[in-house]
Amino acid sequence: QVQLVESGGGLMQAGGSLRLSCAASGHTFNNYNMGWFRQAPGKEREFVAAINWSGSSTSYADSVKGRFTISRDNAKNTVYLQMNSLKPEDTAVYYCAAVRSPVWRSFREPHEYQYWGQGTQVTVSS
Repeated sequence: QVQLVESGGGLMQAGGSLRLSCAASGHTFNNYNMGWFRQAPGKEREFVAAINWSGSSTSYADSVKGRFTISRDNAKNTVYLQMNSLKPEDTAVYYCAAVRSPVWRSFREPHEYQYWGQGTQVTVSS
């Protein structure tokens, strides 16, 4: 089992920045590719960003490309999501997720992930 705990969410004005963190425990962190998803009220969970086990490969949703950056620190068992130039449409519960795979393939679908955190709320006001 892998336990994931997100933090860093909150209320921010449009144009501001937030950094989300996801701390992992339970298994060797660098065996896992990591992803961030979000879910707004009444909408399906959608892909935001993913990073491979070493941090050498990343993928982003078009809606956040150029504004959000995913990174990881394997020594701290933590993955981050730096969110800049926030927009009201970024408002959602943000989840981190983990998938163990030796092959990188962007991992944009929720069903590809084996473990999920409980989520952290991000609210962006206009």
